[in-house]
Amino acid sequence: MSEDRVPTEVMRLAERRAEARRRGDFAEADDLRDAIRRAGFEVTDSPSGSTVVRRADLGGEPEPEPESVRPEDVPSLLDQPASCDVTIHWLVEGWPQDASRGITSFRAFDRGRSSQHVVVELLDERPEWPPEVDRLRVAPSVGWAGARNAGLKRSRGRVVVIVDGSVEATGDVLTPLIRALDDLTVGVTGPFGIVTDDLREFRPSEGPEVDAVEGYVLAFRRELIEAGVAFDPKFRFYRTADIEFSFQVKARGLRATVTPVPIRRHEHRMWTATPEEERARLSKRNFYRFLDRWRGRTDLLVKPPPPTSPR
Repeated sequence: MSEDRVPTEVMRLAERRAEARRRGDFAEADDLRDAIRRAGFEVTDSPSGSTVVRRADLGGEPEPEPESVRPEDVPSLLDQPASCDVTIHWLVEGWPQDASRGITSFRAFDRGRSSQHVVVELLDERPEWPPEVDRLRVAPSVGWAGARNAGLKRSRGRVVVIVDGSVEATGDVLTPLIRALDDLTVGVTGPFGIVTDDLREFRPSEGPEVDAVEGYVLAFRRELIEAGVAFDPKFRFYRTADIEFSFQVKARGLRATVTPVPIRRHEHRMWTATPEEERARLSKRNFYRFLDRWRGRTDLLVKPPPPTSPR
């Protein structure tokens, strides 16, 4: 491989691609080729080895920016075996610098784990991402849950972690989450748990067992999405979608737990940028949808209310 003018991180991608090809994992090799292209380089193969060059040095027209795709048209990797430890998902409805900060912070503390970062864009702008990011662009009309589901289809990790752009890792976040999910009775975990007495009012809880996990950091095993668990696509705004997802998991007989992790939370921009009246309207609509599906399922709660005595 030619190393002239090629950054170290791009050469590492090329080396990983060569190793994937040697072991016959051509899906991963194709993903790594795409990551190399997004970094502005091209890799070509020959009997004597592979060569990496800047795309600008090849001449011709630059590669076009990715077009928006419908969630149902996103190529799924879920029918393939997991090929890395963890997939971290980011949804960018604006402020791409927040997701870039998050990706960089998680990589700083990955402790050598194999990880995949998936970014789903609902944007008109064309942001640049760090190398080795699996990037999707969907139309903003898809909404929060539909875009999340599109990204989930690209998961290669044994463990899947949903992260909000307001979150920055300050230490090793992944190891505690992966260890928590080694307990096969745990279905979903994260640092921010909530509980309820009546399915109407939720409050924060330190757990260890909770009724739902908030979507700032929400981790689960890939097998759940392989089995069809997904965010309700009717949730176009993010509020309550994480609670509804947690209840789907709990309805499968699994637990929701709190796992403390080292993070810093910055401003939640989608919340602060949405006018107060619009926030209230969208939040109320989502919550009523949650109640329509789960009303009466107090049996799923950590502390179900006592049965009503017959009169």
